[in-house]
Amino acid sequence: MIVIAAVNVEALVIFSIVLSGTLVITYWASKRMTGATAFWAAGRSITGFQNGLAISGDYLSAASFLGIAGLIFIFGFDGFLYSVGFLVAFLTVMFLLAERMRNAGKFTIADVLAFRLRERPARVAAAMGTLTVAAFYLIAQMVGAGVLIQALVGIDFSIAVVITGVAMLCYVIFGGMLATTWVQIIKAVLLMTGIIVMSIFVLERVGFNPVELFNRAEANTTEESTFSLGPGTFLASPIDTVSLGIALVLGTAGLPHILMRFFTVPDSKAARSSVVWAMFIIGAFYVLTTFIGFGARALLGEGGVAAAGTGGNLAAPNLAQFLGGGEGTFGGDLFLAVIAAVAFATILAVVAGLVLSASGAVAHDLWSNVIRKGRDSEHEEVLVARIAAASIGAIAIVIAIIGGSGLNVSFMVGLAFAVAASANFPALLLALTWRRFNTAGAVTGVLFGVVSAIVLVIISPKVWPGPDAEGGAVGFYDLANPGIISIPLGFIGCWLGTVLSSEHGNDREFDELYVRSETGLGAEKGEMAKERELVAH
Repeated sequence: MIVIAAVNVEALVIFSIVLSGTLVITYWASKRMTGATAFWAAGRSITGFQNGLAISGDYLSAASFLGIAGLIFIFGFDGFLYSVGFLVAFLTVMFLLAERMRNAGKFTIADVLAFRLRERPARVAAAMGTLTVAAFYLIAQMVGAGVLIQALVGIDFSIAVVITGVAMLCYVIFGGMLATTWVQIIKAVLLMTGIIVMSIFVLERVGFNPVELFNRAEANTTEESTFSLGPGTFLASPIDTVSLGIALVLGTAGLPHILMRFFTVPDSKAARSSVVWAMFIIGAFYVLTTFIGFGARALLGEGGVAAAGTGGNLAAPNLAQFLGGGEGTFGGDLFLAVIAAVAFATILAVVAGLVLSASGAVAHDLWSNVIRKGRDSEHEEVLVARIAAASIGAIAIVIAIIGGSGLNVSFMVGLAFAVAASANFPALLLALTWRRFNTAGAVTGVLFGVVSAIVLVIISPKVWPGPDAEGGAVGFYDLANPGIISIPLGFIGCWLGTVLSSEHGNDREFDELYVRSETGLGAEKGEMAKERELVAH
């Protein structure tokens, strides 16, 4: 089994190859940086299939690859519920937002809100939601990078965090969205290849019989084990299960780094196509995580629990080492090194997307449109974006190192999804669909969603006084994820702010936004072609 000791030479070599390849892509992309559209949206040159791969690379984090496999390894069926929630989430994105976002916006979520609302308060509110989500998600990924690379390669935690942060900043600062997109595409291909190979190896051990896999997994349990093929081992309360499911399904539709990807395609048809491709790729991935998680339990048994790390994050690497021939063998160490490199590429792709979305909120929304009021040049906006990316990345690196490997990563990821679902999603959906919705409603809704999600997570038993203690700050509140409360509060805030405000007179803007979001007329690219087609009919 994996232990944190000497440097894993094989993993270090493969890491270096992956990192070198992505930096070459960054250099290539840097030569094509010709303005704000190229920096934020890759010149709107990404095809539907390419964007589907990039969305998959952006969405499937280390938590997806290692975390869910670990949860299935430890808890069984309840771990699989995460797979279902993450997959179903893209139905919400596809039916409610993908095509409308591409037609209505330019670079960020705030562009959609500002289309029909008062620009400055709308952009400030959207930027607050974006930066809050990105902050919690980014720090969690950086801490995860340090822990996993330390365990898989043997590099010191702080050095691992710095390496991850510096590489990610190179992608964003020098290559912009184009470099980030291709890093995400490469990561998606590596991740799918790795998990397919592992799944075939696992199924080969049980005669390609999934039922035998589940039977062996269940047989490798003890009375003290939390593993079960039935529900209730991890999410003991049905309300907690529903709350988590709502946060996962609606949170994806409010993640700024995912929604930003829809501005990289040339038209709404490509946006719709990219979501379909992403659903197929992500769906296949989560089906295969089932084989990895249950396969680790079936083949490693209870003996693998001690080496699986906190939350079971090392269950998949342990399984890779076992499938390759075991610890100390060339095949086992090599397969482990490959899986470690895939995990590294996974983290790089996700943090790059997060930093790009956060720098977009600072440079495009706050600097260009709130502070400079649109009077700056594209060159100035890109320069500010690079400074913002460097600053955000540096802050994330410092916080991750100070927090150390003991930082509660799980609650931070959950909080990111809860804030996205409670603040970003209600304001964005209502801006696109409710005629009366106004600026006061957007600001109030974002504030309600952000504050309620943060407060409810802080007072939850998982955080206060800690995951190993009984009870939380408030005795009657015992939910691990606040989604079932904070998401309705986000919508209520939008409604209250709207009906209690005397602001009127944006019906015309709503009609224009509605037509544009539904038809694509006036969208960034392909506008004249669509208008000619409409006139011809």
